[in-house]
Amino acid sequence: MIVLGIETSCDETAVALVRDGREILVNLVYSQTDLHARYGGVVPEAASRDHLRKLPALAAEALEKAKLSWNDVDLVGVTYGPGLIGPLLVGVSYAAGVALACDRPMVGVNHLAAHLFALKLMEPPVEPPFLGLIASGGHTLLVAVPRWGEYQVVGGTRDDAAGEALDKFGRLVGLPYPAGPKIDALAQEGDPTKIPFPRPMLESGLDMSFAGLKTAALYWLREHRDAPLPDLCASFLEAVVEVLVEKALRAARRFQLKRIVVAGGVAANRRLREFFPKRAAERGMEVFFPPAELCTDNAATVAACAHHRYTVLGRSDPLSLVPDANLPLHGWQ
Repeated sequence: MIVLGIETSCDETAVALVRDGREILVNLVYSQTDLHARYGGVVPEAASRDHLRKLPALAAEALEKAKLSWNDVDLVGVTYGPGLIGPLLVGVSYAAGVALACDRPMVGVNHLAAHLFALKLMEPPVEPPFLGLIASGGHTLLVAVPRWGEYQVVGGTRDDAAGEALDKFGRLVGLPYPAGPKIDALAQEGDPTKIPFPRPMLESGLDMSFAGLKTAALYWLREHRDAPLPDLCASFLEAVVEVLVEKALRAARRFQLKRIVVAGGVAANRRLREFFPKRAAERGMEVFFPPAELCTDNAATVAACAHHRYTVLGRSDPLSLVPDANLPLHGWQ
């Protein structure tokens, strides 16, 4: 079965073709980073217009690279939430048009579940049960996954997402958007113990909070204007990573899960990939990260999730599917 995946939940236009939910034939991502960098963040209206401009051409390019035609597509999978409503509308409308024109079924996909399906595309795949840490620019969640299609959100951020906190910190220290990769690179040259940034809510429950960490950085910068940028980045990143790791390990222990998977854009972070496995091994747990290209928003994971929903769960959606900017993961199938 050839699945066409479409992802437009934020500022990446992505199209993929995946065979049988496992084999990636092509996975194309067009990033709007340059478009939004001048504003220091994503502008929803501009993102929607750029998706509208790029998506049809990207789909045609994907088919050409895979040496396939529209007649070879068996199923259309598309992200319908959560995300920015304008970009979501573009993707869902295009997917519905393709499904109608090709007379193929369409399956709506939860963007957060798609992030977890990156682990199913690995070789060998990582299968449930596991504890999922989804960390990106817009979301930070802890999810107990006993089986594919069953998601229990057990913790999350009460304010800023981890990636959002990194971007806001980057703005404070004068780094261009998106700041996460630049902070990661600078942190390699700095001392993570140099600045005593707090670890918000580290000892309380499974929820997280990163807004206060950003505020602490603001106050520190006011009093220490000459602090070396690498030390600032290393210390701030270390605080974020330590909170993510400790909360995930605590959740895994509470739900008696020995495997933890990390998904979302922050999963590509070098320090997180270095620190997490060591700390997990101390507690008899394993940690898995997808390849970097499957961490950020992409359509291969959407296609894999759609394939599972259709072939295993027997689900499909009407062409009138309405995007949901706040689509929850808890209880979604």
